[in-house]
Amino acid sequence: MDYFSFYDLPVSFQPDPARVKQQFYALSKKYHPDFYINESEQKQAEVLELSTLNNKAYQLLSDPQKRLHYILELKGMLAEGEQYNLPQEFLMEMMEVNEELMDLQFDPDAAKLAVIKGQVAEISLTLDSSLEILTSGFEEQDSAAQGETLKRVKDIYFRKKYLTRINDSIAKLGAVG
Repeated sequence: MDYFSFYDLPVSFQPDPARVKQQFYALSKKYHPDFYINESEQKQAEVLELSTLNNKAYQLLSDPQKRLHYILELKGMLAEGEQYNLPQEFLMEMMEVNEELMDLQFDPDAAKLAVIKGQVAEISLTLDSSLEILTSGFEEQDSAAQGETLKRVKDIYFRKKYLTRINDSIAKLGAVG
């Protein structure tokens, strides 16, 4: 069972946070192990498993990044160890950023690092904005439209993963400088 089904929600990149929380609390009460103390060991184990599932579902559905990955996985858009080919123009832009970061390893400059950090943050905000627009109303789309949306979301997902690595490099340089 997937987490959306468990919470009786449609698969959505932007589920109603109040509804997610409401389902979490309702299922927390329903599957609280203390209410099953006099049941058989098998029933207690089943309830404990459902309680654990509820906690995992809430953590995942409440976190936009985890939810994004989960939906792509759920819809068969991510393969284990997949080597996704990012667009050439994005890679060229990131190559320039990486070169600047390598230069800063040998010649630290806090002002240049701040500029690069700002550029990367701007790219990230643009991706977040595109993702929000793209995923709005996903659950109402027909399957063909969802398929196209998922392809575009996958591209943004991998761009954001790349930016995470860049941000890790920026953080390391910031810690050194």
